[in-house]
Amino acid sequence: MTPRIREATPADIEPAVATLSAAFADYPFTRHTLAADDHLTRLADMQRLFITHIGLPHGRVWVSDNAHAVAVWTTPESTAIAEVFTDFAPQLAHIAGDRAAISARTESALAPHRPTTPTWFLGTVGVHPESQGQGLGKAVIEPGLRAADATGTEAFLETSLASNVTLYRKLGFDIVAEIDLPDDGPKTWAMRRKPAPTPA
Repeated sequence: MTPRIREATPADIEPAVATLSAAFADYPFTRHTLAADDHLTRLADMQRLFITHIGLPHGRVWVSDNAHAVAVWTTPESTAIAEVFTDFAPQLAHIAGDRAAISARTESALAPHRPTTPTWFLGTVGVHPESQGQGLGKAVIEPGLRAADATGTEAFLETSLASNVTLYRKLGFDIVAEIDLPDDGPKTWAMRRKPAPTPA
């Protein structure tokens, strides 16, 4: 059975935060950039901020019916993103805790590899551990890819898990950079997907 994927509403925020927190509990990137003390609370706070202040008002968010799969995108129309991140920089630093400086250096290391042209950027995607292996990851990403294809726009993402690279390759992404993050951080892959050709 094909899972039903829909656009998120404010009612989905807390279920989506719970899913992403569970999915990223041991993710190398967030373990590197968020303090270890009360880590799961910090992770939830970060995901909540991203969904509430970036994804829903300025981007696109898709979820499965029970919000056990979540994908949060920024789009070429997400013109206020830089200002929002600037406004929330103190809060993000607080969430990172004693890893704030490392988080800042990490962002600086990734920035040169990020697109400077209009792009659909997959900021975060996760499937609750209870629902993994059911095709939900692919299903929740695909609406964003279709939307990008409809406007002839590239898509972009970053991942710090080698096992994710295979999934993203199957979705049409190619590696454009492999970055060894500073401060003994994990290797991170920047991946880009060209828009699918328009059927004749």
